[in-house]
Amino acid sequence: MNDRLQSVLINAGKQYEFLSAQVPDSVFPKTFENGKYVFCKSGDWVSGFYPGTLMLIGSQTGNNKLYELAKQKMKWLEKEQFNTRTHDLGFMMYCSFGNALEYEALDSYKRILINSAGSLASRFSPVVGAIRSWDSKPKEDFLVIIDNMMNLELLFWATRHTGDTSYRNIAISHANTTLKYHFREDYSSFHVVNYNALTGAVKERKTHQGAFDASAWARGQAWGLYGYTVMYRETRDEKYLQAAEHIASFILSQMPENYIPAWDFNAPDANKFYKDASAAAVIAAALLELQQYSPSGAKQYIQVAENILSSLIGEQYLAGYGQNGGFLLKHSVGHLPAKSEIDVPLTYADYYFVEAVLRYLDLNNKR
Repeated sequence: MNDRLQSVLINAGKQYEFLSAQVPDSVFPKTFENGKYVFCKSGDWVSGFYPGTLMLIGSQTGNNKLYELAKQKMKWLEKEQFNTRTHDLGFMMYCSFGNALEYEALDSYKRILINSAGSLASRFSPVVGAIRSWDSKPKEDFLVIIDNMMNLELLFWATRHTGDTSYRNIAISHANTTLKYHFREDYSSFHVVNYNALTGAVKERKTHQGAFDASAWARGQAWGLYGYTVMYRETRDEKYLQAAEHIASFILSQMPENYIPAWDFNAPDANKFYKDASAAAVIAAALLELQQYSPSGAKQYIQVAENILSSLIGEQYLAGYGQNGGFLLKHSVGHLPAKSEIDVPLTYADYYFVEAVLRYLDLNNKR
């Protein structure tokens, strides 16, 4: 498995060099659909994944060309450090500039991340105890999505590098509020919780990208697993470890034979055949970190992650050179209810796939 994954990474570097030749300077690749590229500008929530993936692959393979390609893209991303209209600054800035710090500990990168954390923190409401995900009307609505757990890592980083504990406190408050109101008894999660911005009371629990309000949207479950694993890493608070273990237990109880979940664990028969490689990649990456903290579950978590990776590196999911528009993974789902990005490659699927591969290789090197 180790040799196979090393080969996958080397080929991934070549694939991303191919992809880079197709991407115009000022935009970022999102997907490749019906034979055409879909690009986005720097303000899109997925903009940080492409440079982040370039750096993750380059760090393992020694391909410095990939870092140089990432730096070119990050010049277009810098201005988003002051973007207070989005909660996705962790995805956008930490997955890019955070990884860049592993290459070069530049003060400019640190300043960008600190400013990004400040912009993210500006969306926090002490009344609700959470960071607003989406701006909405009426103003009394305060929408929070489970995805937002993934942006908290940036805030912990900011506290470590500035000494300002307000960032950390906001992250903890958000995680506590989410743990209290987003999860059902079986530790599946709602996608969206709408709070009253004036009182903090829950107005409704619903979905945006899932099959229906009470369903378990697969990538949403993955975001929760990953997010609470990070919360335990950063705080060592046992309630976050227990939450991550409970979420893992739910996810593992739902996994199909090939370990690549349908886009929603409760998907209706009409579209349950659409698999989501992006959810699988996030789950694998999360389990490979969670196993470090959970002796009782470690063996199972590692085995499931290995099973996921075995499927993802098979011909059904891993593209050959020059195929799939230059993206690595096939068969992900972005937003099926909106008929958007169905059975296509997705930039964040590649990012978390590469992260999972690196974590697996690191784990085996330590054995």
